[in-house]
Amino acid sequence: MKDTALRIAGFKDSIFGVISRLARENNAVNLGQGFPDFDGPDWLKDIAYKKMQEGHNQYAPFSGTPYLRQEVSNYYKKFYGLNYNPESEITITVGATEAIYLVINALINPGDEVIVLEPFYDSYVASIKMAGGIPVPVTMHAPDFTIDQKELEAAVSPRTKLLILNNPHNPTGKVWTKEELTAVSLVAIKNDLYLLSDEVYEFLVFDGLKHLPTAALEGMMERTITISSAGKTFGLTGWKIGWICANQKISNACRLVHQYVTFAVSTPMQEAVAEGLKQLPSYLPGFVTLYKNKRDYFYQELRSLGFEFSIPKGTYFMMVPISKHTNLNDVDYSMKLIQENKVATVPPSAFYLKSTEGEKYLRFCFAKKDETLKQAAINLNSL
Repeated sequence: MKDTALRIAGFKDSIFGVISRLARENNAVNLGQGFPDFDGPDWLKDIAYKKMQEGHNQYAPFSGTPYLRQEVSNYYKKFYGLNYNPESEITITVGATEAIYLVINALINPGDEVIVLEPFYDSYVASIKMAGGIPVPVTMHAPDFTIDQKELEAAVSPRTKLLILNNPHNPTGKVWTKEELTAVSLVAIKNDLYLLSDEVYEFLVFDGLKHLPTAALEGMMERTITISSAGKTFGLTGWKIGWICANQKISNACRLVHQYVTFAVSTPMQEAVAEGLKQLPSYLPGFVTLYKNKRDYFYQELRSLGFEFSIPKGTYFMMVPISKHTNLNDVDYSMKLIQENKVATVPPSAFYLKSTEGEKYLRFCFAKKDETLKQAAINLNSL
């Protein structure tokens, strides 16, 4: 038989799936893949069941149910002062991962270059390659994960079309400052680039910080494509409800791809998420406190084991330096922890194309039950 498509010839299993499989095989506490091991709010699950009972069970409009698009529009207005037309500028997707795929395949031609800030979510590069684009990495340098502005500017070429920014940032837990966002945005404006702003952790920010959407910066509304998701906000990652907010031209292009990939997204879940978004003001304080307490607990446990790093300001991840504990690289050390200490983490070198800095870190996910985190701490105490 003939070979499969060349566009996927270099693809491997996602690091997340690999680590989760190894965790199961070794009976290890899984702090690898980024999802909670506990459920989202019962009240929202009850709403989803009610929506099913009410008959919201057939195909939704391919752009998303009108109710959800309206509520997405409403919360962007209420929280950030951004005005998105729910009819023409908001598209509901199968989670943020499909949204990323749609944006990249709607914009990128073969040979176009896309700047990715490493470490990155691995879906970015895979989607770029499937579209025939060329990923151009710019490193966020440890330990503070800042970018060199000159390095960023030097990465732009006449073939550059898109820049991808993730804020709050997975895997580092970094929350970008307004000054940092402005500096990146000025590069996009100067070179007439689109900017994909992945903001799925927008409500997971701690210590009094507030999320600032890239689209809210001066001159950025029209060129920014904002992606977010209900999965992280409500702890219901299996519902896979995400969205794209962009100008009408870009939204139309994304919808053209979307209608031939998944066409529509789960109708009752969309209707339930719409109800959930209306409850954000009352829901978010408890949500943030829940994850802050988990962060604080596990951070102190790791510090007591001799790991030295700054506490993350957002997301539910920690990038933890390992060089004081081992001479092994991240992949080998993560295998050692899985097999000997029964704790699974993600080796972040999988999120780099250029720099080797990721080999000196592991990514821990603290979106876990208290007993899960305590067991992980007990297991790590044998280091």
